[in-house]
Amino acid sequence: MERAKPTTNRKGYTLVYTGDGKGKTTAAIGLAVRAAGRGCKVLVLQFIKSSQRTYGEQISLRKIGVEMRQLGAGFTWTKTPEEHREALRTAWETAKEETMHGPWDVVILDEINNALAIERFPVADILPVAEVVELIERRPKHLHLVLTGRNARPEIIEKADLVSEIQAVKHYYNEGVPAVLGLEY
Repeated sequence: MERAKPTTNRKGYTLVYTGDGKGKTTAAIGLAVRAAGRGCKVLVLQFIKSSQRTYGEQISLRKIGVEMRQLGAGFTWTKTPEEHREALRTAWETAKEETMHGPWDVVILDEINNALAIERFPVADILPVAEVVELIERRPKHLHLVLTGRNARPEIIEKADLVSEIQAVKHYYNEGVPAVLGLEY
């Protein structure tokens, strides 16, 4: 596998994929595949998805050497607020540790924006937006950091080097079609 240029000489960027359209995680996974193809060490941490389910992207990424961890408790209505808060607290601690001290060239914090926007129960004490901004500012200089999810906070958008907003134009969900195997999971 061709290794990317030495990390000590490369500037890392912060990318944000947000908006109400489908494809934010898909864009980040595409980036992970591209980076892995260039020999980068990539970590994907999923803030909402639960390890109790299997996801197609996890199966594929494992085959090409990309590590992906589901750290969430699932959809916010599937568990108690306490279970979600504990999962988010652990996910955030893992994200900080891996971003600052891990061997990674690219770290993807999948659906962290969704987690920051939760209103059904408090999250600001366990996942403070100020700490997310601080992580962006203090991450290793070579590391590319990707944050996905709806409702990206203005503070995060301001710190990002790239922000792509994915707009919903039409979706089969609106016709009552549930998540499709191979397309959504």
